[in-house]
Amino acid sequence: MAAISSTSIPSIQTQRSNRVSEGSDVASQIARISQQIINLTQQLKEIADTSGSAEDKQKQAELIQQQITLLEAQLAQLQRLQAEKAQEKEQRSSLNVSLANSVEKTTHIDIYI
Repeated sequence: MAAISSTSIPSIQTQRSNRVSEGSDVASQIARISQQIINLTQQLKEIADTSGSAEDKQKQAELIQQQITLLEAQLAQLQRLQAEKAQEKEQRSSLNVSLANSVEKTTHIDIYI
């Protein structure tokens, strides 16, 4: 039985630290997770070239695919969060413009004598 590569284990640890890291930039987390998915996909392609039984290769491929699936779910969640933040920013910006316009309208007072 061939040993399962430990190169995929750090990505699980990184995934956990991504969840608990506070104040991290969402865009940098998205980039980091995307890179992890690329690396795992490359490992998945390279399994065929490694030594070991077909069963061991299948198990290793399944483990890597599970990691990719988890990372894709986390990536989707971060992308939703990024979209929500962008929408909130747009709404705040729109509200600020509306408030500025209403202030301008109320500052002009006509006085008749």
